[in-house]
Amino acid sequence: MAGAWGKVRDASRAVASATGRTGRSIGRGASAFGRGVGRGVHGVGRASRRLTHAKGADRTGLGRLIEVTAVHSAGDAFITVSLAGALFFGMPVGQARGQVALYLLVTMVPFTVVAPFVGPVLDRFRSGRRYVIAGTLFARGLLCWGMASSVVYGDTLSLFPAALAVLVLSKAYNVSRAATMPSVLPADIGLVTANARVALFALVAAGGAAGLGAGLVAWVGAEWVLRVAMVLFLVAGVVSIRLPRHVDSPEIEEDAKPPGVRALLNVGPIVAESMRANAVIRFQAGFLVFFLLFLVQDEHLPGLGPEITLGLLAAAAGGGGLFGAAVASWVKAYPPQLIVLATLAMTALTTLVAAFFFSLWTAVAVALIGAFAQGLGKLALDAIVQREIGEEVRSSTFGVVEALLQIAWVFGGLIGLMLSLFAQGTAGLSVMAGALVLTLGWLLVMRRGRKRVSMASAVTVPLRPVTQPPATTGDTKPLTNPF
Repeated sequence: MAGAWGKVRDASRAVASATGRTGRSIGRGASAFGRGVGRGVHGVGRASRRLTHAKGADRTGLGRLIEVTAVHSAGDAFITVSLAGALFFGMPVGQARGQVALYLLVTMVPFTVVAPFVGPVLDRFRSGRRYVIAGTLFARGLLCWGMASSVVYGDTLSLFPAALAVLVLSKAYNVSRAATMPSVLPADIGLVTANARVALFALVAAGGAAGLGAGLVAWVGAEWVLRVAMVLFLVAGVVSIRLPRHVDSPEIEEDAKPPGVRALLNVGPIVAESMRANAVIRFQAGFLVFFLLFLVQDEHLPGLGPEITLGLLAAAAGGGGLFGAAVASWVKAYPPQLIVLATLAMTALTTLVAAFFFSLWTAVAVALIGAFAQGLGKLALDAIVQREIGEEVRSSTFGVVEALLQIAWVFGGLIGLMLSLFAQGTAGLSVMAGALVLTLGWLLVMRRGRKRVSMASAVTVPLRPVTQPPATTGDTKPLTNPF
């Protein structure tokens, strides 16, 4: 018995020693893996910091504004993925249509009333833009915590108003950020290039967050993704307070009154033309999202399986947005108003071709070019507003622009939702192509009329005769203007 017990004891010691060595090896491997991941994240952070702070962006505050906007976009992507999982997927197609239509209506009707007043409020507080930006981020963080509880308990009545508030605050952030851009613009960077840099980092952050959020929704649930978004918004709010002081503009005079909505609509022909072109591009973007989405769900888009097709369309839309932001920094030599019209013409032509040769790949091409035109056209519009509109009403103008584009997107989504009930891909894209072509022709005719009026006024202005004193010798007559 003593010998057997000794053997058992020796075996136990050997097992314990082997287990300890294995645990130490696993610990060293995990530590090495953690250090490798940490070094990789640190390297990516340093590379991103070099890109965001290039060409004087670190001195003016543009780099920090880019970082805040990237975190803001990642939080918005988490919210979108969470609500998509809670409101659409897993439901029958008919019920999902009802949920989506309700969401579009609930977000459009109040937003039409609230959004035009966001800009004037921000203009009143433009001496504290840093705190306004931080306030929008903090408020969205708290709303994400509330929406997480609504998702857990299936409380749709509280989820929709919270989603509306998040949307309005997101637009308020975009308005404040766009109005702040001229204040943080380095001397070596143009407005279109600076806007493109912000949009590029925002799209990359949103794309990465969307993929990560989709995985987290499948793993831990939509409510935890909303709680992660809350943390992101709170961190971004703290960072935004550390923006440079010159972001805040001087105080407005007490006698100055903010312009009314009618005055804000008279923004001049260049801004108005760009707003109309971007509105119809945004209309097409909303149309494509819901029209193609329900075509795939109803199995009316031939080709691959529904999941693969939706992933392909989403990848095309994301790639188009990234490509538009990248191209915006290359076309800085061209006038922004011409860029806007070129994007509208490209969208109209692509949609028209896809209507005649409808297939999976033409639908992917339409999604790609539509996202490209939406991104590039919006960056050019931002540059036009920042250049043409004074600082005292810039936020108000951006508020009107954001409201118009949001309403156009929602209206396009509703049209696409309704057409998906009874129209196939060819008929739906034909309707959309007709709207794009008519809008482009109307804008070109108006532009040609403005040029004729300006040329006529330039010719008729110097009609008053200009005389010179007669010469002292000879009998020559005084000279007159021959025109």
